[in-house]
Amino acid sequence: MAITIGLALGALIGVLLGLLGGGGSILAVPALVYGMGFTMEQAIPISLIVVAAASAVGVLPKIGAKQVRWRMAGIFAAAGIPATIAGSALSSHLPQPVLMIGFAAVMVLAGIRMLADQGAKGTACEVRSGQVNWRRCAPRSIGAGLLVGLLTGLFGVGGGFLIIPALVVVLGVEMSTAIGTSLLIIIANSVAGIVSHLGGITVDWWVTGAFVAAAMATSLVAGYFGTKTDTTRLQRWFAYLVFAVAAYVLVDTLILH
Repeated sequence: MAITIGLALGALIGVLLGLLGGGGSILAVPALVYGMGFTMEQAIPISLIVVAAASAVGVLPKIGAKQVRWRMAGIFAAAGIPATIAGSALSSHLPQPVLMIGFAAVMVLAGIRMLADQGAKGTACEVRSGQVNWRRCAPRSIGAGLLVGLLTGLFGVGGGFLIIPALVVVLGVEMSTAIGTSLLIIIANSVAGIVSHLGGITVDWWVTGAFVAAAMATSLVAGYFGTKTDTTRLQRWFAYLVFAVAAYVLVDTLILH
């Protein structure tokens, strides 16, 4: 029964991942906690496995199209991996209600970002005359990498909803390149988070495997149809769904328990 539920919920998360990119994984933790009865401690590494696997698949065509800033991804990862490990260590010492409230706050932030106007574009890391001014670009990249890494370790989110706005709005990276670069960063942070969280906890690998396999399969199919879908409207409705789930998490944590 648990494997069947894992397949169903994994398939749903995969559809969201395929249609919306990394932001779809924001519902993986609530699905694992409320749909499958896992604790937050168990749900975080499983969520990160889904995020890492989906990102690894998604980044391949971006690498082929040369839509990746390798050096910038390296700077983000260098800052983000230690922050992810620190976030994982902090997460293990926080009670589940505190983690759930914090996660609900992250969901609200993700929803706001999905509804926000993405027209603005920064200049810190713009390519000018074939070069990037790394003296100006690197410090801002490090700061953004630290924040994303900390959230990844604490709550098991890939951070794509923060990385892409940071790359585009703050650093001035083109959207197509920002997506590919963000996927590399997400893989690095997620793997660090998985390693940090798995020690000392018991994971049902059959259920986890079913969840991840279903998510990956439906993500690939949904990704194909996503190229023909009006993702702007879809993203807006998804943001409303994220707000609703965040509200449920808060009510369940603060009132029902």
